[in-house]
Amino acid sequence: MPQTHPAPAIDQTARTAPTSVAPAPPTELSLEERLTLIDAAMTVRLDEAKVAYEVNMAHIPTEPVDLADVVTGPVDTGPAPLPDLYPTPVAALLQRAHHRLLTGGWCKDALVDEDGARCMLGAIRIEARGDTGLEANAAAALLDAIRRTFGDDVESVPSFNDAHGSARVPLRMVDQAAHLADARGL
Repeated sequence: MPQTHPAPAIDQTARTAPTSVAPAPPTELSLEERLTLIDAAMTVRLDEAKVAYEVNMAHIPTEPVDLADVVTGPVDTGPAPLPDLYPTPVAALLQRAHHRLLTGGWCKDALVDEDGARCMLGAIRIEARGDTGLEANAAAALLDAIRRTFGDDVESVPSFNDAHGSARVPLRMVDQAAHLADARGL
């Protein structure tokens, strides 16, 4: 009869004990780290594309291009001509005054400064070309547009013009006055 040997005793702690340390869960990359990885991957792809382009184009003869023949500077043509947007005289005058302020410059505390820049009323006056009735109607339309936006506390066009340190708001108001005068048929 065969001899039976008792099974060796197995230590239960050895069966459940880990044989190695589990890897730590991956940490999420920061934005800078992700951008660095993407930059490296894109650099590799661009280098590969450059080599492929050079290989594919090697058989095509080319002559060097003189950049002086290709790149030219802008031609000084002066200010763009003013399109005729408004058929009514007051609106057209305000549009010309707005264009004059854009191209000739804006100033405050004077109708015209030493550089030739004009205030709102100075631009209207020069564009009215001596027609005092047209000038008065344009100034009235401009004051009305200013009061619609800034309230009835505004005393006059010159006081509104001189209250600003930059041309942004006065120019916008002359443009709005031209729209208002056109809508009224002035």
